[in-house]
Amino acid sequence: MPLGDRDVGLAGALGEGAVGLHLPATATRLDYYMNLAFGAVERAQEDGLDMVLLAPSGAAGGRIGSRVDGLLVIDPEAGDSAVPGLLDAGVPVVTGERYLGPASGPSGAVVCDNAASLTALLDHVTERGARRPALLAPSGSSAWATALRATAGSWGRAHGVTVTLRTVPFASTPAEAEAATRELLAADPAVDAVICAPDGSAPGVLRAAAALGRKVGGGGGSDGDGRSGWREGSGGGGRPGGSGATAGHPARSGARLLVASCVDGTATRGAAPPVTAVDLRPAAYGRACAELLCDILAGRAAPDTVRHHAWSLEIRDSTGPSPAHENP
Repeated sequence: MPLGDRDVGLAGALGEGAVGLHLPATATRLDYYMNLAFGAVERAQEDGLDMVLLAPSGAAGGRIGSRVDGLLVIDPEAGDSAVPGLLDAGVPVVTGERYLGPASGPSGAVVCDNAASLTALLDHVTERGARRPALLAPSGSSAWATALRATAGSWGRAHGVTVTLRTVPFASTPAEAEAATRELLAADPAVDAVICAPDGSAPGVLRAAAALGRKVGGGGGSDGDGRSGWREGSGGGGRPGGSGATAGHPARSGARLLVASCVDGTATRGAAPPVTAVDLRPAAYGRACAELLCDILAGRAAPDTVRHHAWSLEIRDSTGPSPAHENP
């Protein structure tokens, strides 16, 4: 849904008492960014500021800077030609996630520990029996995408496990995720867990699993007492078990497949089965970004302030039900 379709106070024109909001070009079709924007709007209004949605291509930074009090730049891509001008606009700038490009840094940032959230997902599917996890990793040069790709490699090296990586568009549709999953499982049928990064695309992974006869969920690898996870006596010690597939031994039709997502939302909560996901709390994140910008504008926070935003792991039937675990 386009941002303008909901009346939450997004300003229609630039003017005094306003802050600008720059989102990735694909944001208007992602649930995550819509919720983030509405949270930012609500917090800005508490300080009497309107929120102006900037065109994805951006405008000349100096011209924008002369007409707003500050800027929010969310998930800035190092390759986004609009971002350097916004960072040099002459007004305070807060980024949602760090900017990895060559331009001057923002006045402040609100960041998530994206490496920790993917680590939690990989640890979880391993504990539930996965031996060959895979990641549908987002393309692009944002801090989020870069951290996920790097963490897949570092986690695999630390655990002696190969995390199969498939790069997909940053804003993959369910159809694109379905095609990528089909290709992934055809190339490596022993994959027994697929973690899907892009917001809203997990239903495509489920459709691919169903089409290939793979059973999604955590129940298939449980022992008689209902536990799933480590299987003893395989390869000389406790190893992740329960999938029925090993390297060199393709999974048969009906073999279990665990599915999880790096971004929670309506698509993961409403899926059948509901999908385990990282809840990045986007409305609260947008609010936190706007609050830091308001604090910098009001002199309540020093320049270069970095604040941290908490996430939670919501465990659902796609990997086996369990209470949610919140990160430190």
